[in-house]
Amino acid sequence: MLYKRKLFEKLMQRIKDKEIIVVTGMRRVGKTTLFSMIFDRIETKNKGFFDMENPLNQKIFEEEDYNNIWANLKSFGIDNKTKAFIFLDEIQAKPDIVKVVKYLYDHYNVKFFLTGSSSFYLKNLFPESLSGRKIIFELFPLDFEEFLLFKDYKKEFYEKFREKEKNKNKIIYEKTKKLYEEYLEFGGFPQVVLAENIEKKKELLLDIFKSYFEKDVQGLADFKEINKFRDLLLLLLRRIGTKLDISKLSSELGVSRETIYSYISFLEKTYFINLISPLTKSIDREVSGTKKIYICDNGMGRYIGKCEEGNLLENAIFTNLRDYGEIKYYEKRSGGEIDFILSEKNIALEVKNKGDEKDYKKLKRIANSLKLREFYVISKEFVDKKGFIIASDI
Repeated sequence: MLYKRKLFEKLMQRIKDKEIIVVTGMRRVGKTTLFSMIFDRIETKNKGFFDMENPLNQKIFEEEDYNNIWANLKSFGIDNKTKAFIFLDEIQAKPDIVKVVKYLYDHYNVKFFLTGSSSFYLKNLFPESLSGRKIIFELFPLDFEEFLLFKDYKKEFYEKFREKEKNKNKIIYEKTKKLYEEYLEFGGFPQVVLAENIEKKKELLLDIFKSYFEKDVQGLADFKEINKFRDLLLLLLRRIGTKLDISKLSSELGVSRETIYSYISFLEKTYFINLISPLTKSIDREVSGTKKIYICDNGMGRYIGKCEEGNLLENAIFTNLRDYGEIKYYEKRSGGEIDFILSEKNIALEVKNKGDEKDYKKLKRIANSLKLREFYVISKEFVDKKGFIIASDI
């Protein structure tokens, strides 16, 4: 059975638009499955789905005169007499196809759907010539709402934080408690979520990590000391939610600060890690401020990085806050801090395993000093008090 991602409806609304739809993200997050579902929903026979990692599919688009490509597509039932819908999967395997896409887009009535791993953008293979012709969407591992759908469990999630606070429900919390524990431990890669036993989940997580390291890192990066990169990756996996100390990492690994920066840039651009900046009113301070690190998926943190439960909870909250815009953190020199601040919404969020009144009062004091409109303690355990939101409701 195929399950819809949140992005599915957004993309379906773009079907009639002229622009090229591009979906990027880590390997194994479900890009191909998402496009397969959209392909099946398009009510026309004038469509085709091509895997660019397949040499035979690549050959279809290898013509000196791009107009002749239509003759090759004819054997697949695709012509240029009516609007055509062409899906090209894993285009990083054939970078020069972008020139073909641009030409056909400019000269014919054709709608393109492209998927590419993050490496495609890392190598700058997507030319500016497609500027104004494409819309790029990012696909991540499942958030908890999608996770529940994959588990055939329906639960209402409220968009506004005031509604999340107001509508927390102990009965629903108890019903989803075990599922949330599973989500915290194994994360949201679709294959892992759908695997029926623990050993299979662990095998898949190891395979996803191995695939990332072999295809994205070893296959694309020009790092001379690949073992140093591996060691940094494992160090970072154990430091979820902590501030990056470039000097310390440089010393531990015995490489230059510049090398550490290049490794981190690669990890960020390939979606393996996420960095958030401190909240400050000075742009200069924000740029130079120490960033906090989060990773792509809890399963990676748990079984590759051997992370602690508290770090995994914070990471899960981060990954479920993506849709709310820019995320920052706050830390006073005197020691007061706030885990997450949704800067566009002026909302402060502090994550606790079991929040209490002391946590709320401290958060309120700091949030008020920053003139933040709303503030909530996010608690993994159920707390039936004002100012608290249950982690599984995020």
